[in-house]
Amino acid sequence: MTTPSRDHLAVPFTDGRLDNGLRLLVHEDRSEPVVAVHMMAHVGSRHEPQGRTGLAHLFEHLLFQGSAHVPAGEHFRLVQDAGGVLNGSTFFDRTNYFEVLPSNALELALWLESDRLGWFLPALDAGKFETQRGVVLNERRQRYDNQPYGLWLETMLGLLYPPGHPYRHSTIGTMADLEAATLDDARVFFQTFYGPANVTMVVAGHVEERRARALVERYFGEIPSEAPPPPPPTPRIALEAEQRFVTRARVEVPRVYVGYHAPLWKGPDSVALAAAAAVLAGHRGARLPRELVHRRRIAQECGAAKMQEIEADGLFLAVVTGKPGIGIDDLLAAYDQEVDRLAAEGPTEAETSAAKRLLRLGLLQRLEDVGGRADALAHAAVLIDDPGYVELQQREVEALDAAAIQGAVRRWLGRGRAVVAYEPDHG
Repeated sequence: MTTPSRDHLAVPFTDGRLDNGLRLLVHEDRSEPVVAVHMMAHVGSRHEPQGRTGLAHLFEHLLFQGSAHVPAGEHFRLVQDAGGVLNGSTFFDRTNYFEVLPSNALELALWLESDRLGWFLPALDAGKFETQRGVVLNERRQRYDNQPYGLWLETMLGLLYPPGHPYRHSTIGTMADLEAATLDDARVFFQTFYGPANVTMVVAGHVEERRARALVERYFGEIPSEAPPPPPPTPRIALEAEQRFVTRARVEVPRVYVGYHAPLWKGPDSVALAAAAAVLAGHRGARLPRELVHRRRIAQECGAAKMQEIEADGLFLAVVTGKPGIGIDDLLAAYDQEVDRLAAEGPTEAETSAAKRLLRLGLLQRLEDVGGRADALAHAAVLIDDPGYVELQQREVEALDAAAIQGAVRRWLGRGRAVVAYEPDHG
């Protein structure tokens, strides 16, 4: 059973592999009659072939459209009728699928996941492919192309990474690539990346470890597998100078996004930069909102975050939304002033303590239920091959001090960065 303490939450697990290469982590917590099943494939937008951006996300949609023994729509119905919830998501380096449901429905979830992992292709046809391609194209239009500021991340990645770099494009993909994708592309993509040896399964909650392992062996053991493909070459990038893109758009107020290459997820500087983001914009009294929103009144809101769960790079992103009539140069100068002051002086002890509390709270909130623990274990296993980091990360937060935060800011938040700025165009 998981036993929480004031500052630390233990997440014990067992780790092993089936003969076909499927990795299985089991985390027991018998405090509630609930179980989480989390299947994560080691494939995201970084792994897409040139000219076929968006395939990983399209596949997330396709894998909810039925398999050889599960008709379209039945996966959702069966889980929801059993009292469970389910979803999936795609990011740079992984695609995940999960259910959280009463523990007596564990076998249902394992059967559903095994059927789409082992018997998906017989059910994939042109009709399903075209329907889901249309859904994704519409999602692209609604959430990106026709949304105020909607293309900021796509533009940011284009400034941070050179042409051909696997992280240069967003997970949604381009309209041209999505329209050019074929049913054969989808079949090859599945055969390449959805073998058991490229998948990690986490079973967490009210289940005995030996039973969970036996059930996973029963439902997944006969699925054949080959060695997963090698990861695409992903060089680390260091910008020597600022890369800036400014556009006039039909937006109401100016906005400035600032992006930096940052340390990899696992490591002291990564946690220290996450704390720096909290010092800068983690709460109402943090430096950016205090100075830009409340004292100088040139901004409406500010945000900052160190994006942690990326495999082969790190990103630090900040955003300042200005008030009407404020120039983007003024917003950026005010932002820089606060970052430079943090680099020169470091955070106060009060700021350091507050940042640590915020980071600790975020970690504990994620781990407070078995679904969150399964998600955390899957990410750490797939992206850094270290599920034990779920606990170690908590200790790294506890060990932070002001000098570590200041040093990380000095090393990473310089002028080698990308800036995407929007100016209102009311014409």
